[in-house]
Amino acid sequence: MPRYHQGKFKPRNPKKYMGDVTNIVYRSGWELKLMNYLDTHGNVTKWGSETLVIPYVSPLDNRIHRYFTDFYVERINRETSKKEVIIIEVKPKAQTTPPDFTKKMTKAGGIRKSYIREVKTWGVNEAKWKAAKAYCDDRGWVFQIMSEKELGIK
Repeated sequence: MPRYHQGKFKPRNPKKYMGDVTNIVYRSGWELKLMNYLDTHGNVTKWGSETLVIPYVSPLDNRIHRYFTDFYVERINRETSKKEVIIIEVKPKAQTTPPDFTKKMTKAGGIRKSYIREVKTWGVNEAKWKAAKAYCDDRGWVFQIMSEKELGIK
């Protein structure tokens, strides 16, 4: 799990950033690491943080909500030399799969409150990610979830 760490990012290449370069907020050390990469990598031509909003239906209340995606990235594909767009969500690996049903019970035979919270979180995340994938597919973009593994952490 990433340590809670947030602050303001100051880009070295402000022309690449989509939005207000004086107000780029990272919400974890993992997001900060990705921001540094996007800001300095030669193939990334443009990027933004929480700039794309995708509507989704929450399974908790069956209402439409707004999903602010973590990152919008335009880059040049090294192999094809074509521009591609990638929408990136940064999440701990543990939050990218459904909760473990075998660990839902307490020793006293009740359902753990943390399990219920995990199920709700998973349901909302899954709804967001399905909406994001469909949104990206419609545009020929890529939707990617990056965890500590993809970020080279741990």
